Amino acid sequence: MHVEERDEVLVLTLSNPARRNALDDEQVARLDEALASAPGRARAVLLQGEAGAFCSGYDLNLLSAPTADRLPDDALMVCLERLEALPLPSVALVRGAAFGAGFDLAAACDFRVGGEDALFSMPPARLGIVYSPAGLTRAVRLVGVARAKHLFLTGRRLDAREALAWGLLDECLPGDEADARALELCRTLAAQAPLAVAGMKEAFRLLTRPALSEEETSRLREVRARAFASEDAREGRAAFLEKRPPRFRGQ
Repeated sequence: MHVEERDEVLVLTLSNPARRNALDDEQVARLDEALASAPGRARAVLLQGEAGAFCSGYDLNLLSAPTADRLPDDALMVCLERLEALPLPSVALVRGAAFGAGFDLAAACDFRVGGEDALFSMPPARLGIVYSPAGLTRAVRLVGVARAKHLFLTGRRLDAREALAWGLLDECLPGDEADARALELCRTLAAQAPLAVAGMKEAFRLLTRPALSEEETSRLREVRARAFASEDAREGRAAFLEKRPPRFRGQ
């Protein structure tokens, strides 16, 4: 991942071009570290991908069975929560694929500017896993329950036009115009009063958080752990990597 400061905008560029900027543990750790230091070095954050893709998801080789106290995507979920809770305004510049974790990265930002090549997909049902409650909540907040169910349960892909109509994108522009607009929006946000922006972001975040009980949170975590450890999850990963339809058995 590349980190660059442009005036008061911190530009974070995911860099794994051979895999369309898929995330791995190292990239997640570097992104989390950059976000943790962002409030002291900038007034807005621009998140983008390298070489024609935003982020194609989390490296499937790392989504193995859970341990007794850890789910495979725990570090990623912590990083996404940090991004969402950031006191600075954030803008995702979505060019190309925003799949799985890439979809969620964009959703965790305050604004999403897309190129006409933007493509969104949420494939957990095709991979045999249960996505995090926080990620589901972000999707519901953007597109509503019915459309979120459609995205997560079918795994269909939305092109830029549909993503704009559904509310996944705030703006959609051709080519380099999207790049320029995303940076322009970041500079506009950076010019606002930092304490006011941070306070209102916190208020919005608290107003839209789900009120899950400790028992409900624990039950959902058990559901996710069971799915990650299932034969279907292993089959889903294998089928994706082998580019063939999965053969699920419900086990």
